[in-house]
Amino acid sequence: MESKAKRIYLVSLLAAVFFGLSIFAIFKTPDEYSLSERRKLEQMPEISIKTILNGRFMEDFEDYSLDQFPLRDSFRSLKAFTSLKIMGQTDSNGLYIHNHSVAKKEYPLNYDSLDYASLVFSGLYNRFLAGKADKIGFVIVPDKNFYLADDAGMLHMDYDEFYSTLEASTSHFAEHIDIRNYLDINDYYLTDTHWRQENILPAAQEIAAAFGNTLPENYEKVLVDEPFKGVYFSQLGLKLDTEELYYLTNGIIENYSVFNFESNKAIPVYDTSLAAGADPYEMFLSGPLSLVTIENPSVNTQKELIIFRDSFGSAIAPLLAQSYAKTTIIDVRYIQPMVLGNFVDFENADVLFLYSSMVLNNSTTLKQ
Repeated sequence: MESKAKRIYLVSLLAAVFFGLSIFAIFKTPDEYSLSERRKLEQMPEISIKTILNGRFMEDFEDYSLDQFPLRDSFRSLKAFTSLKIMGQTDSNGLYIHNHSVAKKEYPLNYDSLDYASLVFSGLYNRFLAGKADKIGFVIVPDKNFYLADDAGMLHMDYDEFYSTLEASTSHFAEHIDIRNYLDINDYYLTDTHWRQENILPAAQEIAAAFGNTLPENYEKVLVDEPFKGVYFSQLGLKLDTEELYYLTNGIIENYSVFNFESNKAIPVYDTSLAAGADPYEMFLSGPLSLVTIENPSVNTQKELIIFRDSFGSAIAPLLAQSYAKTTIIDVRYIQPMVLGNFVDFENADVLFLYSSMVLNNSTTLKQ
């Protein structure tokens, strides 16, 4: 009898939990955005005879129900804790922790993605740079796995193969500048994909030297009031420590004039108000903007630099811009290359392609 009573109690408890979650899900106002995952959440799909008959409604409703599940973040945290701390799994949804640093597995090497990236870059060269640009450089920024995965015992792509494959397809128009030995895992945020600006001066100096330039040595390292919470801070689902966020400045950088072509307005080099937002790294040149220029009145030259970049370029561009009268920063993930001729003069400019290995291995976001 006692065993039967326990079974009835457990079944009743389970039924109550499911019933409670169902009622919660029905009456809960759908969330539009997930701060922890930094993405928009699916909304209730349109109900119509057409969407029901072709099966589209049920497919979209499944995505909606997963995104709007009650206490979703709490269950995500429970899953991560169970996977990593109790079951001893090496990662949770592709994220892992080693020596307090969070990274996302990048495996395997995607040859099709490298081919597509090379096609995009070759198209930019043929359309705008051939016979016009002065020196052209190419920098691959290694992701955190390059410095972390071996020691953590995680699967990772063959980085030597990755670099040599991309170099073989782009070396006919660009000189590859290898900065891997000028960085280490301590140059990246613990809870984010990106590098720390205060630590990348050696890499910036190597890039500048490849273009025949020398960067100043002296900078003020400024601490931002807001604690840094990177892209992985909430994504992993475990309690993590915040970090300190710094930026570098000096008399040259403070004298820049920066213009955002999307808003048609001047913007600061470092917008510290964005450090309190969902992505604090966006304080560097206001984040993922399609077209930005930096005017530098402190140099005795008319030389210009054009940077095709992803988000890693936001932190290093203010350092490299010290050697040029004007620096144009382009992100072809957010602007169609065909219109660039309306805004950018490529004649006699130095050109830098600067992309992280993560973007290059997942290059479908690049427009051609």
